[in-house]
Amino acid sequence: MSDRLHAIVEGYVQGVGFRQTTLYRARRLGLTGWVRNRADGSVEAVAEGLRDDLEVFLNYLYTGPQEAEVAHVRAEWLAATGEFPDFRIHF
Repeated sequence: MSDRLHAIVEGYVQGVGFRQTTLYRARRLGLTGWVRNRADGSVEAVAEGLRDDLEVFLNYLYTGPQEAEVAHVRAEWLAATGEFPDFRIHF
């Protein structure tokens, strides 16, 4: 059974490769969904997959790539919809 994770990552998270490394992590975990930069300087991600894999993904979001400085992560667990064919970067 799949779950959905919606997360907003705040801090120094844009311009440091956060979206690209998030894409890589999500695909390695077999997750579907997307990641994008937000106008307020945060990064938003929606991912669907197995709960254990989503928890590994969430743990990654708390640190991000080496250059990032994550200040806060707001995470919300929801029911999966199955709407995503893969994991992508949204612009």
